[in-house]
Amino acid sequence: MKPNALLHSSSFRLVLIYLALFAGSALVLLGFIYLSTVTFTANQMDTTIRSDITGLSEQYRIRGVNGLVGSIRDRLQQDPDSSSVYLLTTPDLIPLEGNLSSFPREGTSAGNWMTFQFYDERSGRDFHARARLFILDEGFNLLVGRDTGDLKAIQKLLQSAMLWGLLIILGLGLFGGIIMSRSMTRRIELINQNSRDIIAGDLSKRIPLSKRGNDDIDQLASNLNHMLDEIEHLMTGIQQVSNNIAHDLRTPLTRIRNRLEHLQLEFDHDSLYKQSVQHCIDDADQLLKTFSALLRIARIEAGGHQNNTSLVDLNELIKDAAELYEALAESNQLTLVVKESPQSNIEGDRDLLFQALANLIDNAIKYTPNEGIITLSIQQSGDYIDLAVADSGPGIPVDEHDKVSQRFYRLESSRNTAGNGLGLSLVKAVALLHQGKLLLSDNNPGLIATVRFNTPNQ
Repeated sequence: MKPNALLHSSSFRLVLIYLALFAGSALVLLGFIYLSTVTFTANQMDTTIRSDITGLSEQYRIRGVNGLVGSIRDRLQQDPDSSSVYLLTTPDLIPLEGNLSSFPREGTSAGNWMTFQFYDERSGRDFHARARLFILDEGFNLLVGRDTGDLKAIQKLLQSAMLWGLLIILGLGLFGGIIMSRSMTRRIELINQNSRDIIAGDLSKRIPLSKRGNDDIDQLASNLNHMLDEIEHLMTGIQQVSNNIAHDLRTPLTRIRNRLEHLQLEFDHDSLYKQSVQHCIDDADQLLKTFSALLRIARIEAGGHQNNTSLVDLNELIKDAAELYEALAESNQLTLVVKESPQSNIEGDRDLLFQALANLIDNAIKYTPNEGIITLSIQQSGDYIDLAVADSGPGIPVDEHDKVSQRFYRLESSRNTAGNGLGLSLVKAVALLHQGKLLLSDNNPGLIATVRFNTPNQ
């Protein structure tokens, strides 16, 4: 399956929608975990700072400033690698004890809480700290805090985990979505392919079911297959009825015509009775042509001519057809133009192809006005060979192109023009027998009727 087709499939778009919703939900969940963890860690740090302040304040109350200085010194000596930050200053902010060289003057503050950067002489590194300022009774300033490096490390770790987690979710979701979409799109494309074959005329095609055969698509396919069975049955019945009527009436109609010919011999040449009988014979001939065309189309659609295939030169075919219709075209003051092609050989039944081409030329001559031009051409276009008959007549409206190849369909509702509405039906049947198709297009003015065949190497 082409990637472009997969990207434009409805199942893939649906997967993307669900993936976006799932990724958004996962992002909200991860964000909640991140905020909860960071908030909990920050509150725990603040609680530790408050506990330190409470303990040191008790030391100051019992032992005074000297006892407080000793307590701070002991804590720093016992845990030199601690993340604790201590500073005791005079009311004039002169440092007395602690691991800060001076009172921080840069940073942010909120009430008694401060966030600042300091240089640790023991490690020779800069640190970020969060601390609380506590004013003692004699105006001494006690600053107690913690290095926020661990908190920032936790934040970066959580951010990295969130990012990778989201990328993994998106990656796995997209991968799973592509797998699911490919499977779904493959089944839908199979339905579309069979539908195209059915539209092209192969009513024997059916939509295959999956191995389980119990999901919603299988139920849809099963219903469509039942509908196609019924349609095929009805259409076969209709075609069979028309074919049977044509077959059963052709013999008695032929007898009637022969009797009319014998009856015609009994009348004088200028007799009105003889003219009336001749009109009856002409009508009988038209009916016989219609019945013969119906039976011919039925045999073609049944594949009765498939064993008569050979290599056919389409250039020779159009030259023979042009020679046959040249006199009729001249009598109607029309010009026949033949355009050949270097590549013109196909496998097919020459008699049927000639008959289809003759029908197209006959229609063109019938509808092209005097001084008009009819062009017979062979043209290779990519993987196809086109056999085309173009005229300069009134043409056929675009919305009628798909209808005129139906049996007995006539553009004129009054049906005043001679014909039985089976000419293009026969051409379409011959084209389908040769794995081709009949295409109609505008010639501005006029109509281009093209029978398109696959090239022999396809």
